[in-house]
Amino acid sequence: MEVGSEMRQSRFKSICVFCGSSQGKKSSYQDSAIELGKELVARNIDLVYGGGSIGLMGLVSQAVHDGGRHVIGVIPKTLMPREVGLLNVDGYYNSLLSFIDKAVEEGFISPSARQIIVSAPTPKELVKKLEEYVPCHERVASKSSWEMGQLGYSQTYDISR
Repeated sequence: MEVGSEMRQSRFKSICVFCGSSQGKKSSYQDSAIELGKELVARNIDLVYGGGSIGLMGLVSQAVHDGGRHVIGVIPKTLMPREVGLLNVDGYYNSLLSFIDKAVEEGFISPSARQIIVSAPTPKELVKKLEEYVPCHERVASKSSWEMGQLGYSQTYDISR
């Protein structure tokens, strides 16, 4: 928030933000995450988000917290990657798959996470692919690693821009 700017009141008390736990490959993504956090502060809006302290989620939450607003992280008890089957009849899900592939290309989704999405044009092919699916895990953060991040022992970012 700029010095001398006045607080604007919003009709929202809080906003839930969904964004990546990765930073992406372009600095514009990181800049926009920080700008969003500062805009929430300027409008007196608290943040509800996925609870991560890394990537774009970490940047938004840090900016809101540093600005004196409340930050509420909601973290599911277990995160278990499961295959997702898409019955892609007549290419119905092609746009969604292209969107996901673009997210991989831009660094928001890891290539191994992309692999949980299984698609096929017919029910028989889809069921066969799902039955043959073998998960591949890139890496999983240990509980102690995550807890250390929550205590502030993680990478820091300069959000004073």
